[in-house]
Amino acid sequence: MTNVLKNKKFVASAVAIAAVATAVSPASAAEMKFTDVPDRYTEAVQFLFDLGIVKGETATTYGTHHSVKRQDAAVMIASALGYTSSGKYADSGFTDVPASAKWAVDALAEKGFIDGKSAKRFGASDPLTRNETAKILATAAGLEINNDLKKTQFTDVNERFAKYVDALVKNKLAVGKTATQFGAGAPVTRGEAALFLHRTAKLLLEDDTFSLSLMHLNDTHAHLDDAAKLVTATKEFRKENPNSLLLHAGDVFSGTLYFNEYKGQADLELMKLMNFDAMTFGNHEFDLGSSPEGHKALQEFVKAANFPFVSANVDFSKDPLFDGLFQTKISSAPEKANIYTGIVKEVNGEKVGIFGLTTKETEDIASPELVSFDEDYIKEAQDMVDEFEKMGVNKVIALTHIGYDDNPAIDNDLELAKAVQGIDVIVGGHSHTKLAEPVVAGTKEEPTVIVQTGQYGENLGTLDVKFDDKGVVVSHDGELIEVGKLAEDEAAVKVLAPYKEGVKKVSETATKATATAALESPRTGENPDAPSVRKNETALGNIITDGMLSKAKTYNKDVVMAFQNGGGIRAGIDAGPITVGEIITVLPFGNTLATMKVTGAELKEAFEVSVGQYPKENGGFLHVSGAEVKFDSSKPAGERIVSISLKNADGTLTGIEDATTYTVATNAFTAKGGDGFDSFAKAYEEGRVTDLGLSDWENLREELERIGTVTPKTEGRIVDVNPAAAAN
Repeated sequence: MTNVLKNKKFVASAVAIAAVATAVSPASAAEMKFTDVPDRYTEAVQFLFDLGIVKGETATTYGTHHSVKRQDAAVMIASALGYTSSGKYADSGFTDVPASAKWAVDALAEKGFIDGKSAKRFGASDPLTRNETAKILATAAGLEINNDLKKTQFTDVNERFAKYVDALVKNKLAVGKTATQFGAGAPVTRGEAALFLHRTAKLLLEDDTFSLSLMHLNDTHAHLDDAAKLVTATKEFRKENPNSLLLHAGDVFSGTLYFNEYKGQADLELMKLMNFDAMTFGNHEFDLGSSPEGHKALQEFVKAANFPFVSANVDFSKDPLFDGLFQTKISSAPEKANIYTGIVKEVNGEKVGIFGLTTKETEDIASPELVSFDEDYIKEAQDMVDEFEKMGVNKVIALTHIGYDDNPAIDNDLELAKAVQGIDVIVGGHSHTKLAEPVVAGTKEEPTVIVQTGQYGENLGTLDVKFDDKGVVVSHDGELIEVGKLAEDEAAVKVLAPYKEGVKKVSETATKATATAALESPRTGENPDAPSVRKNETALGNIITDGMLSKAKTYNKDVVMAFQNGGGIRAGIDAGPITVGEIITVLPFGNTLATMKVTGAELKEAFEVSVGQYPKENGGFLHVSGAEVKFDSSKPAGERIVSISLKNADGTLTGIEDATTYTVATNAFTAKGGDGFDSFAKAYEEGRVTDLGLSDWENLREELERIGTVTPKTEGRIVDVNPAAAAN
């Protein structure tokens, strides 16, 4: 499969050419008044002349057999692509381009369609060669290019240009001078240039495929500092792709003070500016289910949205907050502020189906309470595809929050693509995976394109997909637009201003603590060997659990250990004076402190879960205080714990006993079995958990202020006794 698409701007020009063609009278050729245009070139020159793309050298001569200067060729091609001299383009840096052609060279260079002879020299007055023409047209028109091709049947075409010449010849836009000679270094004449452009326009007009453009986001987590730049990115993309769709794959909720203060409403105001077409739910949309208000914040988020939500495997029917908002059907006329299993959008006369999936794991890692999740996400997805097909919809997008390559025993995008026939695109989230380019999965006959942007709105994902008349993906092109480099949208800045001011006031409230160095909360990211708060002991995790243990002991002197799930530690703390805002951002979920009575055997079972995915990240990785945990990563999951030892007052260690009952402290989420801790869920069900109702971030603030001057350090509380195994 190719990863390029035919250029829509060239297509637009082709349509314009067709319109001109139907409007031109039989006398037009006489009106052109060129006496040196042979019959072979007449139609091509006439079309370009009528569009104003070419002019004659004189009133009566076109210069058909004269070579084309590179500067003139740039003007012709840029004009054919719809660029104008009044447009604003990045400076190409070439110093030898005359003012009359600079706009065209800048426009083509900005898009990567044309190169210079050097960094400063374009070669403006040099003749354009046939090799160079092949490269410009193949890339500008977005022809299918075989990037692995090293040579063609033409012996005079070198490796650099082989794939471009091949693309032109296969599409019948050019032929060789002979069977073995392309005339690679020969200058292109004005007549040939007209033929090349006209043939390209006709080829694109004959293309009966359907092109769909998407923008996508996932796991933004209330990171709004660059949201005004994100709005700019969406507006700029829509300028060139006015019928594109904008989708969000979930986890708008939780992560920064914007969420703590405004419960998603600040995010929603920015989302309204961006005009989303659909969103699915992430696990963090269900974080507040166990609060006194339940899912009130989520309900208000849905009700205030100017777009619909899609969710095929989430059942809201038992939560009265969602009465009237949740529809168990596909809608061809979706209304804003409603939840559907799927929706149908019409784009350029074609129907596109979109359905949503949320990870079943949400039941363990969030607080869905009355909201439930279907067991078989594969069946739900296949049912959706089948239903779309019954409706005559053969282009299907799965908007998922199940993770790109997460635990396959639960759910992920790769497994979804492999198991379900008929999903054309998966716009994913949950795993925070930064896919710099789309990934193709599924089968050759039914390919599925998977995309994901990473996290926090740092990138806007873009994807162009082309379908044949059967709805099968035949080509695609996608990239991530780095948002931080863009200018802020003025309207977005104004919308965000009052929220930003409110957050600023809270975040700037000083504590009585200072960090001598940054308290980091690292994530593995693209380097699997890098440390992570979800698989390694961290100084910040130690301080959090020390505070939990200290506070719990004031309520129950029998507490011997505290632990905190790494997935709940959402940010680090910078060096210097520590503010309230930083602390809340570290622990943004509003969890409370709980104590729990568990046996040594149950603790071992829990810590097997904690290190079971090592060296992969695991949101259930437990940071500890009052104990030392040793494990062997060379052993199979479930058999890794070597020892768990409690730290005595004198600093000595005592190993735990399976049959002994211990009182431990953790957050209420973990105590209820979150992150898959079944032994804790059992303890909760049996009434062995006591929720102290104490805010986690306030406990952390108290611990930091108790320390005063905080120097980050780890102490070997969690040790892999066989680290070489993990490295391999």
